[in-house]
Amino acid sequence: MDRQIPKTSEVLSALLRADLTTQWRNRRSLRLVLLVPVIILLTWKGLVDKMGGGFVLSSCITIGLISIGLMGYSNTIARDRDRGIFQRLRVSPVPAWAIMASRLIVQIGMILVMTVIIFVVGYFYDGIRLTIGGYLICLVMTLAGGALYLGLGQAIVGRIQNPETVSSTSRLVYFAFIMIGMLGQFGTLGKQVERLVNWSPYGVVQKVLDAGLIPGSWDATATLALLFTIVYTLILAVLGSRWFKWDTKR
Repeated sequence: MDRQIPKTSEVLSALLRADLTTQWRNRRSLRLVLLVPVIILLTWKGLVDKMGGGFVLSSCITIGLISIGLMGYSNTIARDRDRGIFQRLRVSPVPAWAIMASRLIVQIGMILVMTVIIFVVGYFYDGIRLTIGGYLICLVMTLAGGALYLGLGQAIVGRIQNPETVSSTSRLVYFAFIMIGMLGQFGTLGKQVERLVNWSPYGVVQKVLDAGLIPGSWDATATLALLFTIVYTLILAVLGSRWFKWDTKR
């Protein structure tokens, strides 16, 4: 009796449907992840005239990317691994890359949805008007920044096996990035911390998003920030791939 092996496209499509269904069932946590940058955008309305609309939007999108990469992606992967979902998928005729690709595609979709929501709220509530080119370039830069934080989430869940420890570590890193990043970029914590934040993952992503929203402001600093973003992403992706275990028993 011949054994029919499903096509990779069919397998990936089935995985995507399953992951999207799971994401929808966990929509309460999804709303929390998406609400954080929106709430910050609403409370920062007074900064639009002082810091510029591009700065406010880029900062809120950066915070949203951190939320998705750390609070969303890493915790979901850790929980599913602990439940043995990955181990069961691994013994089926499913390529390993397809398992992770499905998860990443869902997260990319979330990133795009979050970014569009920020654009809409910024347009109607904060009165931030930008060019079509600015919005489109920022969407591309958002994917670059999202890849960095998904890589960071992958590195955390790869290095740490226990899902509860992954959750607590993700929260700690999340709040450290937000608090130090937000305060540091305003110079509140001193010049040395400000310089460090500017070239940290938080700072470089915020820079490329800000420059992308206003294409005419793109300069050598923004190009260097994009290069740093790519380098950070590659390092985190390599580490996350090497450290990752498909189950918690090994």
